[in-house]
Amino acid sequence: MALMIKGGEIVTAESRYHGDILVENEVIRAIGRDVVAPPDAEIIDAAGKLVFPGFIDPHVHIHLPFMSTFAKDTHATGSKAALIGGTTTFIEMCCPSRNDDALEGYHLWKQKAEGNSACDYAFHMSVTRFDGKTESQLREIVRDGTASFKIFLAYKNFFGVNDEEMFRTLTLAAELGVITTAHCENAELVSQLQQLLIAAGRIGPESHEPSRPEAVEAEGTGRFAAFLEQAKATGYVVHLSCIPALRAAVEAKLRGVKLSIESVLPHFLLDKTYAEREGVEGMKHVMSPPLRDKRNLTALWNALRAGLIDTVGTDHCPFDVEQKLLGAQGFTAIPNGIPGLEERVNLMWTYGVNRGLIDIHRFVDALSTRPARIFGLAPRKGMIAVGSDADLVVYDPAYRGTISARTQHTNNNYNGFEGFAIEGRPSVVTVRGKVQVRDGAFVGQHDRGRMLRREPQYFKSEAGHAR
Repeated sequence: MALMIKGGEIVTAESRYHGDILVENEVIRAIGRDVVAPPDAEIIDAAGKLVFPGFIDPHVHIHLPFMSTFAKDTHATGSKAALIGGTTTFIEMCCPSRNDDALEGYHLWKQKAEGNSACDYAFHMSVTRFDGKTESQLREIVRDGTASFKIFLAYKNFFGVNDEEMFRTLTLAAELGVITTAHCENAELVSQLQQLLIAAGRIGPESHEPSRPEAVEAEGTGRFAAFLEQAKATGYVVHLSCIPALRAAVEAKLRGVKLSIESVLPHFLLDKTYAEREGVEGMKHVMSPPLRDKRNLTALWNALRAGLIDTVGTDHCPFDVEQKLLGAQGFTAIPNGIPGLEERVNLMWTYGVNRGLIDIHRFVDALSTRPARIFGLAPRKGMIAVGSDADLVVYDPAYRGTISARTQHTNNNYNGFEGFAIEGRPSVVTVRGKVQVRDGAFVGQHDRGRMLRREPQYFKSEAGHAR
């Protein structure tokens, strides 16, 4: 059955206008004023509301074995929370450890998601070691439609790769035309600083940030950029959190390194005092890179507004209170992460657009269009255009509410943004033309989501040959 979204204000990364959107067979068929709908079409009255392209979270953890436990969401709970928050597609980090077989891990992550997601999804494939089997396995994974890698320059002996493994990964990525995302720290420096702090009796969550200070993130960012440059590869810094790391990334961009920058929701709104609270209240806000000194918040907003920061993700990692308490005897055992998949769009709207820190087009670009373009999902996703998937968010800017663990849909017993006011929320959310959310409630098809297979995005060398 056809669907018509009528009379809304359509907002994209480039334009803003009133019009109707006709949806048939999962895609947008027509856009304009007074579009004629088929007699049997469902009509959604969007008068007084904004119509955005479905939002894309480029950095999500759903199934995640980490530090002797597992993240709490399933694909069923995480995808519904995403949709209620306006995110219609997420890219999940497939993260087997160094001790796991990469190809087996990839198939495990796919099996966990298949038939269980209410929204569309894709994967970044983590490379947590590079041995004799890795190259052939990664080639097979890319052929299967997963056209982005992930490396960790942190979590020594678990997820982390050494410099040789990083270079081999980037060299292969350049050959295949695959973008490589990177968690940029310095695993050895973090390990040494952790040991010094523990030896000094500083075991609480307030020691997490000093164990991985801004200089460590800046070093990792600069090193990743240098390796990209030498491998002639394309990269993407995940969850950049501070001014020194931003400076290192921008300097690399200026000298021609093919590098995009992501920051995540918590680093725009929270500072390190949240993680310095007593006991479990501080543990709730332990993530890596850590929450930083407050002076970084303004710099990140300014860089986002200027387009120096390309995208806003979440690094969604839901670990509940009991799991956080695994670190009661030492901060190094606190599972790292904070949820945000459900909250991202509403908080960035409220504290970004409504406060004048970013304009409405940069909001759409950073949370939808640019992730789609960087990761090979455009023009299917991230835009409102004839022929694009009908992933649409009818947004009610008049809604007022407060974020609370009591009303969230993420499978977790706390919310890192507890008490934050929101000024707007999705009224209707569609996935390929099917209504999945109405007024904060999931009303759709539990297995609507499908895996999005992506082609490698080859770039041209100066000689004009595809790499």
